[in-house]
Amino acid sequence: MTALIFIISSLLHLLVLVFLLRVLLPLCAVDYRHPFSVAVLRLTNPLILPMRRLLPAIGRIDTASWTALLLIQLTSTLLISTLSGNTPHSIGPFLWMSIRGLLSILLQFYLFVLMLHAVMSWMAPTDDSPATSVLRSLSAPILKPFQRFIPRIAGLDFSVLFALIAIQALLILIGT
Repeated sequence: MTALIFIISSLLHLLVLVFLLRVLLPLCAVDYRHPFSVAVLRLTNPLILPMRRLLPAIGRIDTASWTALLLIQLTSTLLISTLSGNTPHSIGPFLWMSIRGLLSILLQFYLFVLMLHAVMSWMAPTDDSPATSVLRSLSAPILKPFQRFIPRIAGLDFSVLFALIAIQALLILIGT
């Protein structure tokens, strides 16, 4: 049963991650013509497009994408907690489990993105490949605050290191 819960949990986390990317890509100004962006759009459009009829955008906020992300996360939390026998008996703990799960996925995603960004910057610092542009766009909002306070030392950018430490501390803080 534990292996089945692991498999279902992993698949649901991937689903949440795809919808999280649907929210993050426009916020990070990732090019919609990039194959990665196109894949995310195609995977999420079956749910997002019908929701847009009911939930139009408010300014630059795509309410349909945000609502879909939250609904997918709430459903995922309910399913995983029910399968593992940890179903909360009130709405407060259930909402906290859902928010903590979504934050955990977001922070773990950024750990991965920042590590890839660091490795790519060491191997090909001047590379302008499409993958590098997506990594730069996704990591820029996280790295810019650190880059303001941490100067480059001998041409090396240590802001990634401090961003990774901060993300790890946040993961510990939320208890994952």
